[in-house]
Amino acid sequence: MSQRAADRSFMLLSGLAVLLIVAMLSIILGNVVWHGWEQVTWEFLSGVPRAGMTEGGIFPAIFGTVLLVLLMTIFVVPLGVCVAIYFSEYANRQSWLYRWTRQAVNNLAGVPSIVFGLFGLGFFVQFVGGWVDRQFYDGKLTYGQPAILWAALTMAVLTLPVVIVSVEEALRSVPQSYREASYALGATRTQTVFRVVLPHALAGVLTGGILAVSRGAGEVAPILFVGAAYYLPELPSRLNDQFMELGYHIYVLATQSPDVEATKPLLYATVLVLLALTFLLNLTAIAIRARLRMAGGVR
Repeated sequence: MSQRAADRSFMLLSGLAVLLIVAMLSIILGNVVWHGWEQVTWEFLSGVPRAGMTEGGIFPAIFGTVLLVLLMTIFVVPLGVCVAIYFSEYANRQSWLYRWTRQAVNNLAGVPSIVFGLFGLGFFVQFVGGWVDRQFYDGKLTYGQPAILWAALTMAVLTLPVVIVSVEEALRSVPQSYREASYALGATRTQTVFRVVLPHALAGVLTGGILAVSRGAGEVAPILFVGAAYYLPELPSRLNDQFMELGYHIYVLATQSPDVEATKPLLYATVLVLLALTFLLNLTAIAIRARLRMAGGVR
């Protein structure tokens, strides 16, 4: 077989693979939209579940999901950026600290999400929350129970490797000549990092946040143990409150409903809302990144 024929065969196989993926995605999205769009009304989006969750709306789950994602982003992005700056700008590649922390990040990326849930239950809820209750609330059960705070921290640990890798790549993409010019003008390493390197890598920082949102918005297993409620029509008003979440609500509708057939329209509509909400959060972050690129010439 000639080289040209081999190239054409590879292009054909690659094209078929792309078409297969697009077809699968189209079938899944089409099925969700077809069965769910009629149910998505203002009452559905603004109401609370009723009648054993076979009627009503999903607003508490929407509110809980958005709040969870926002808190998770607040926790994970600063920590991920700090670790990425250490890896890219300060770490000695031969030191044991760098090798151990690098290995720890790589291992975190491969841990099943359910394990993060068990970690959050044991460390955040029982250990940290129990200590807070003993120290500040005379042992009264306040923070030593599942809550949105612990769910957000657990999701932050889950998404931390994603943020670190994306931000580190963005920092390393900044030309070395920028750093050398800054040093030549008398700037310290810290001034160079925060006034030269980090502003030019801001798009990568936002990319890390986008990926964290995408990963965190659809995860269910980690929050099963640390904050998600089966049914809670009241909105969370404190950090130690439990909350409803769209992904967990979908699981409940699909497996725990007393009448699964009656909840199917609600199930499809909830999946559609979750997909739309995830896309909306991502598009918002992408728009902010594009605006910063245009305003400041960020790479």
